[in-house]
Amino acid sequence: QCPGIEPLCLDLADWDATEAAVGAAGPFELLVNNAAVAMLQPFLEVTRAALERSLDVNLQAVLHVSQIVARQMIAQGVPGAIVNVSSQASQRALRDHAVYCSTKSALDMLSKVMAMELGPHKIRVNTVNPTVVMTDMGRINWSDPQKSAAMINRIPLGKFAEVDDVVNSILFLLSDKSAMTTGSSLMVDGGFLVS
Repeated sequence: QCPGIEPLCLDLADWDATEAAVGAAGPFELLVNNAAVAMLQPFLEVTRAALERSLDVNLQAVLHVSQIVARQMIAQGVPGAIVNVSSQASQRALRDHAVYCSTKSALDMLSKVMAMELGPHKIRVNTVNPTVVMTDMGRINWSDPQKSAAMINRIPLGKFAEVDDVVNSILFLLSDKSAMTTGSSLMVDGGFLVS
């Protein structure tokens, strides 16, 4: 749907490969960090492997890719926007989500610090924080009415998010229509956090 966009397939935990590939792909004006893993385990059963993988993808990769892109933006002297895809789970404890909730909370705070430090360079940084999104994976994990009912009953709008709900929020935060918005978290949760 977007001609001229060339995807890069990378292991974001490999900092050297990421630096080389992303560094060569610029120049950039916009960045969306959307890579994430959700390795769900009860708190008492969290493994070191799950913690390390989650930190690598959900937090460290965002920091590293954002550094590469922001340095290019600053070197070009152009304003830019970065949107980090977080989650409602950054602000609400969910059973078996100790690691996921923690990495998404850390991502929200990283985004605020980025906004503060990159603002003088005219680079805005925000997060979108969706509820369950009906991607292919979301449909597989949440299509069982018995499983989904408890979550949907806590969402005032009574449904999960569709991909377009998240995409449209990201597009808003990337656009000049949000030119005075930085360091913010845009909830795309159907009201989950107010229930």
